[in-house]
Amino acid sequence: MSWYPLVMNLLVTGGAGFIGSHFVLRHKEQFPDDLIVVLDKLTYAGNKAFIEPVLNRIRFVQGDIADVELVSQLILRYEIDKIVNFAAETHVDRSIKNAVPFIHTNIVGVQALIEVCKAAPAVRLLHISTDEVYGDIGDDDPPCSVGRALFPSSPYAATKASGEMLLLAAMRTHSLKIAITRCTNNYGPHQADEKFIPTIVRHAIKNEQIPVYGSGMNKRDWLYVTDHTDALEVILKTDWAFWDNDVPGVHKNHPQGSGRTFNISADDEWQNIDVAKMILKILGKPEELIHFVADRLGHDWRYALDSSNIRKLGWKPKISFEDGLKATVEWYRKKA
Repeated sequence: MSWYPLVMNLLVTGGAGFIGSHFVLRHKEQFPDDLIVVLDKLTYAGNKAFIEPVLNRIRFVQGDIADVELVSQLILRYEIDKIVNFAAETHVDRSIKNAVPFIHTNIVGVQALIEVCKAAPAVRLLHISTDEVYGDIGDDDPPCSVGRALFPSSPYAATKASGEMLLLAAMRTHSLKIAITRCTNNYGPHQADEKFIPTIVRHAIKNEQIPVYGSGMNKRDWLYVTDHTDALEVILKTDWAFWDNDVPGVHKNHPQGSGRTFNISADDEWQNIDVAKMILKILGKPEELIHFVADRLGHDWRYALDSSNIRKLGWKPKISFEDGLKATVEWYRKKA
């Protein structure tokens, strides 16, 4: 069953950030008649230039998702059907140094969106979370399913898990139409320079030492950013993803029962050290540039997700890690 009007009005929070900007560009290309309103605070991770190709065909507002009055005004003014929430503080190292901004955006900001949806209960909210809410798993552990308990390790992951708990409570208490996605590590153009892959590329281009935490053996499942946004489009078109009390096999009192949670992954894990070596090979740089540094506090060993529920809706990744990595490196090389 689908719910997708011929023309839809979307509020995309964090739409000038890494993943959000790709969603905006791709959605406007595929659905040119849809109205897109981008709300972005334009912090270090947001850049209006990322959505420059469509700026004259969307509405852009600089602001904070924690501003209930502003968000409510946008919902009413533009008759918004769905909110896609990319707005978040995401860098783990920053959260370890100072968690306060993460609490503001990832918890207070989420509660602000809940308040907005309580006042406009017909609006559907698609919230973008992370695999880090599960915490780490061992090499022999099975991938995390959506029903697995959450054990976040970092302040960043804890604030994302907290936001999810508020959303689940809002689904149950207020019957709000909400879907949550948890995705593995994204990569691609537009990502903030301080993230893992951009850091490697940036240092390698300058022939500088490349910092790799610990032994470099930590494992991550990498997903190209447009494969992620394609999965989100599938969910946006699926009515019961937001309102699934009548879906067979889902008990109405189950934590996932009055809304849906989706894992999104490529099922293609790589050790950090191997990713670094692949990037150096693409750039024609020596592996001697790799420099091991003291491990991150609370560093998760491995992430892996069971993404069977989103795959049952017909989604699967299209971009191989090798091809996506080459395209990503080229983008940063041109940017340098």
